[in-house]
Amino acid sequence: MGSMFSESDEHRIAEAITRAEKATSGEIVAVVAAESSTYLYAPFLWASVAALLVPWPLILWTWWPATWIYVAQVAAFALVLAVTLPRPVRYWLVPKSIKRARVHRRAMEQFLVQNLHTTAGRTGVLIFISAAERHAEIVADAGIEARVAKGTWQEIVTRLTAAFTRGRHTDGFVAAIEEVGGHLAQHFPPGSCDANELPDHLIVLDEG
Repeated sequence: MGSMFSESDEHRIAEAITRAEKATSGEIVAVVAAESSTYLYAPFLWASVAALLVPWPLILWTWWPATWIYVAQVAAFALVLAVTLPRPVRYWLVPKSIKRARVHRRAMEQFLVQNLHTTAGRTGVLIFISAAERHAEIVADAGIEARVAKGTWQEIVTRLTAAFTRGRHTDGFVAAIEEVGGHLAQHFPPGSCDANELPDHLIVLDEG
């Protein structure tokens, strides 16, 4: 994760948040996680299925003794586990729907952890991306969610995810912050209570 954002990259993102918040009474928090889940269950699941299937052809079509079949079963489990345990393979095995559900859950957790639900006027917006899954979420509090057209956040998420896929991590975050800030400024311009309640820097979560 450290190689994804340099010090200057994080500075650019922090400046983008500061600029956006000067035009609104709302709050923007940017969070990036290395992953939203380890998905360690997937290799063990596949290895267990393989181990359960291996004995049947040996029982039906060979005269192998039970001890040999058991050894073959254990070997199959170990082999499949070794092949599927590396992170890239592990992520590939998990369906996109499950990965998106894990990212959504992590984003909702961060919305609460970062205290976005406590902002004045309920105008906090979280921009969250999970690097391993290459999936983003925008979570907006009730005040702004009620005023933004349906599908607006998803359009920003799509562009942010595409930028991450192309390796343009910082550009993607800055563009997303500017777009979210524009919507906040439109509906919640600066007012008398513009205290900067939440951090403006990029929050990096190194563990899933």
